[in-house]
Amino acid sequence: MTQPVWVCMLTYRRPEGLAEAIGMLRTQLDLVPGARMLVVDNDEQPSAAAAVAQAADGDTRVVYAHEPTPGIAAARNRALAEAGPDAVVVFIDDDEQPSQRWLPTLLTCWQETGAAGVVGPVVSTFAAEPDPWITAGGFFVRLRHATGTVVTTAATNNLLLDMRQVGSLRFDLGFGLSGGSDTVFTRTLSAGGGRIVWCDEAPVHDLVPTDRSTREWVRARASRIGNSDSRVQVYLAPRGRRPMARLRATARGLVRLLGGSARIVLGRLTGSSAHHARGTRTMLRGLGMLRGAWGSYVTEYGR
Repeated sequence: MTQPVWVCMLTYRRPEGLAEAIGMLRTQLDLVPGARMLVVDNDEQPSAAAAVAQAADGDTRVVYAHEPTPGIAAARNRALAEAGPDAVVVFIDDDEQPSQRWLPTLLTCWQETGAAGVVGPVVSTFAAEPDPWITAGGFFVRLRHATGTVVTTAATNNLLLDMRQVGSLRFDLGFGLSGGSDTVFTRTLSAGGGRIVWCDEAPVHDLVPTDRSTREWVRARASRIGNSDSRVQVYLAPRGRRPMARLRATARGLVRLLGGSARIVLGRLTGSSAHHARGTRTMLRGLGMLRGAWGSYVTEYGR
């Protein structure tokens, strides 16, 4: 492989989980000769430095970088800068577990397709059995596709980027604390002709802690997803077309709000937990979309 490979993991005040995460990723590096790993610490102080050094245990393939600028977009951009313009960058979250041959599988898909980006599935696993209402609502179910399917948007929790094709594109700092910078990035990359393909054989497993498998948390998450979706839609519209983009996003939000509300009522009348939960998810996404359409957003990564 002629291009350097960097596995990039961002972290913020999570030293207790770094040792396990770094250990699993060092195992992935063993499968790809020459691959290296970058840990970007996004705390104001380099609080993860000692934990990374201890977990690396002298492995020079593990590199630490401190990015004090608050926000996930700044940390993502630091990863791209450290890797360099010729690198293949592979993002993974610090609370995820890669599947057995995750890294070589992503790289094989990239080599075979020549894509600018390759995205793999994220499968949720739970520290404790979630509320059946949450399961019925499909709050943690993510779409999957056949390998090779071209997608136009992706998150960075399981994403390969060919920096030679990415070029000067970077994550928008305006979305650093709210979330959504990865959506803006990948949609812009796709709109500019950079193909992003799906690789279904390279999943990572997201361990959902107990405090995130509650009704309160999943409701808030549903609203944040809708909020980010509308905000990105308006932001990416050409300046002269933004009023129309706001109206479209408003219409989409109203449809979800009304449809979700109707399904909640149906769930109550029929005693169906699935209808009630899925209606709640749809309704809250609609509310979030309405807020995002008119410039109100949630600071998911607020400090």
